Amino acid sequence: MTELVIHPALVLIIGALGLPWLRGAARALAVVALPLIALALVWQVPDGALWQTRFLDHTLTPLQGDRLSRLFATVFALMAAIGGLFALGQPSRVEVPAAFVYAGSAIGVALAGDLITVFVFWELMAIGSTLVIWSQGGDGAYRAARRYLMIHLLGGVLLFAGVAGHVTQTGEVAFVRLALDSPAHWLILIGFLINAGAPPLSAWVSDAYPQASWSGTVFLSAFTTKTAVCVLIRGFPGTELLIWVGLFMVFYGIVYALLENDIRRLLSYSIVNQAGFMIAGIGIGTEMAINGVAAHAFVCVLYKALLLMSAGSVIRMTGRRHCSELGGLWRSMPLTAACGTIGALALSALPLTSGFVSKSMVVQAAADGHLTGVWLLLIAASAGAFLHAGIKFPWFVFFQKDSGLRAAEPPASMRWAMILLAFLCIAIGVWAEPLYALLPYPVRYEPYTVGHVFTQLQLLLFAALAFFVMLPRLRRLLGSTLDTDWVWRRGLPALARAVERVGAPPVRALADAARRQANRAMAAAFRHYGPQGRLAATWSTRSMALSVLVLLLGYLLLYYL
Repeated sequence: MTELVIHPALVLIIGALGLPWLRGAARALAVVALPLIALALVWQVPDGALWQTRFLDHTLTPLQGDRLSRLFATVFALMAAIGGLFALGQPSRVEVPAAFVYAGSAIGVALAGDLITVFVFWELMAIGSTLVIWSQGGDGAYRAARRYLMIHLLGGVLLFAGVAGHVTQTGEVAFVRLALDSPAHWLILIGFLINAGAPPLSAWVSDAYPQASWSGTVFLSAFTTKTAVCVLIRGFPGTELLIWVGLFMVFYGIVYALLENDIRRLLSYSIVNQAGFMIAGIGIGTEMAINGVAAHAFVCVLYKALLLMSAGSVIRMTGRRHCSELGGLWRSMPLTAACGTIGALALSALPLTSGFVSKSMVVQAAADGHLTGVWLLLIAASAGAFLHAGIKFPWFVFFQKDSGLRAAEPPASMRWAMILLAFLCIAIGVWAEPLYALLPYPVRYEPYTVGHVFTQLQLLLFAALAFFVMLPRLRRLLGSTLDTDWVWRRGLPALARAVERVGAPPVRALADAARRQANRAMAAAFRHYGPQGRLAATWSTRSMALSVLVLLLGYLLLYYL
């Protein structure tokens, strides 16, 4: 270690281990204070390598500061604090400690200067997030946690193989920009994309996240996909393949979110949609695009958490989670409805909200790069995001025909968490300069020009018109959409049962035959070597002496011949 600076990630991870032993006000204070301490420590990390150590003849850098890492570590620590405030009423003694290990590991990935440290914190993230899902309890959560862990262990194995191959080929462990010029780098990219929710495994997001508790989903939305965006910015900026991967994710998320009835599955598909937007920007790779992606990742953590907080509040207070069962809740939950609507409008990039000052940078980067097709698709994606989250979520949950539900507002800690995020969503949209000052490159962009504002308002108004024209077709019945998670949730178990039915009789026959042969061999051995066997019988001294003499004579003959 070259300088005495406390690692912000360790504060959260080690502090999380003490949370289960605290009660009452002490626990509430620790839940909010630990992430704030980590946030303060993030801003004590200067540029450059702070911690360095030797491991297997390599120099590891567990703590390294720069503008990109500081931006992501800041929003992760901030989200841990506000998420902890929202979860103060969570009865589970496991969820918040697991979430803090998860958040601390995300900060560790953001501040890592070498690939080995990235891998260690990457796997710790998988453990923490799995425990967040598992802590909800119930068969559905346990099964979802196992499936989630299976997918992320697969990603971890691929990442480990890629890191090992990279170190073997280059002799270097530093986390720098990588080119797709070797199988090792492809494996690293695939490992990162699995956590980002890229195809064909995108469905792990919508499969696992809705099975967590009303507060657990908030934590899950903030870290895994955004950490993947962070490492993709650092490792693969300008990789053209990512443009097309990102665009696929954008429209995949829109289509499935429009079809979805479960409000948290809808918002989970929206996470994939927003991650795709960022990955497409990483593929563009210019300074404008990278700034836009970094800014959008920052604000996406905030408004997506706000949306899931409003959804979690509805689920906790009503016990309902389907669009078809909800409606008219603005009457009894006006604050929750207002906060959820602000989050939805921020996601839709309405002017004067945080999404507008970040998303428009990525779109402008596509235009500046003369990528006309990509620009048109990103514009269409912005309209689609408004359809599925900007209108569909608040309309069906809060404003559609009254369902008769009259739920009260959630407890004070949950309300204050939503108010804080709603304030940030508007404040960043009104005054973007503090956010722009954190970005990796100097910002030469003005979001509030007449052209930008007019174009975006036109887009949103026509998307709103399309929504209400298609409203009868968007009404959903109970049920879930069919996605690729069917393969590991239904298909593979069904295949295993079929193989067992077909293959069990011949396997049992072979096993029985092998057992009979083994029994015969044991019986023969017992006849010769057992207590009554020939070799176990008592031999006379004369016979033994004669046998030894014969052996010696044979040895002499062999020696002299």
